[in-house]
Amino acid sequence: MNHLLPKVSILIPCYNSEQWLAQAIESALNQTYQNKEVIVVDDGSSDNSLDIIKSFGDQIGWETGLNRGGNPTRNRLLQLSSGDWLQYLDADDYLLPDKLEKQIQFLNSHPQADVICSPIILEYYEQDRIFRNTSGKSPKNFDVDVNFDPWLFLAQWRLPQTAGSLWNKKSLVEIGGWKEDLLSCQEYELYLRALMAGHKFEYYGEALSVYRQWSDKTVCKKNPAGTYKNRLKILDTLELYLTSSGQLTDFRKNAINQSRFDCARIIWLFDHQWALDIIQQIGKSHSQFVPSSHKVPYFYRLIYKSLGFNAAEIAAKFKRELLNRPLINT
Repeated sequence: MNHLLPKVSILIPCYNSEQWLAQAIESALNQTYQNKEVIVVDDGSSDNSLDIIKSFGDQIGWETGLNRGGNPTRNRLLQLSSGDWLQYLDADDYLLPDKLEKQIQFLNSHPQADVICSPIILEYYEQDRIFRNTSGKSPKNFDVDVNFDPWLFLAQWRLPQTAGSLWNKKSLVEIGGWKEDLLSCQEYELYLRALMAGHKFEYYGEALSVYRQWSDKTVCKKNPAGTYKNRLKILDTLELYLTSSGQLTDFRKNAINQSRFDCARIIWLFDHQWALDIIQQIGKSHSQFVPSSHKVPYFYRLIYKSLGFNAAEIAAKFKRELLNRPLINT
């Protein structure tokens, strides 16, 4: 029966991931979906990652080479793959056993799909304890078959991390694969190009992959300014494309500017002027913009509307410091 089912390539880029790599590979091999291949490319690791890869023998395909970076490694995996569909899996993440089976089954009723998106389970660590939550959940009463808008999800930064999606290989090749010089926001830049190329996104609402946040040494955390620069550039390109193609609805415009606002609040903590420049850009894009009540409390919105962004942030900073002040026994 396998020859009747589309083949899926599970593609694992690896760089110094000895702590998690075996679990990632095992989660790929243990998929209940049978018509699959697992390929690992070691990006010049200096730890024991390569030995772990070799320990799986002929259960997987693999190669190693000089360190080139994440996206060049993902593109090399694309070249090595022979599947009709592609499942990317970072070496420190893992898949639930029925991830591929459920998404391929979903494809049967959505044969026009180029990308199948599912939310991810976030696994993070605090003081040696593991916590989990599910990101990308649909709002209450959200009918994804009718109402899923990938442009809106992109603007809201709600499309899934790498392992959440299943890609049609032909579609990914058509847009040129991953942008090799991009160090952060890689998935979103890829999603944007796919949408601009007219590729069809479908949403399967069950979380079937686990994304770990365990280190403060990732590119995003080591270089937050670079990450926000890339995110804002994606939002600018998104707004320009939707405007020029006549697809910039009020909902999408508000979502883009809410995302800019969210960025500005974090950027304000280390670069006031850059944050103020973003707020000025929001005003030019949407003069009536007001921050979402789900994002900021009433007092912040009141100060923002009457005195502006900078005053609202100063007040918020004062409130945080007041609440965090240690109690003094008298």
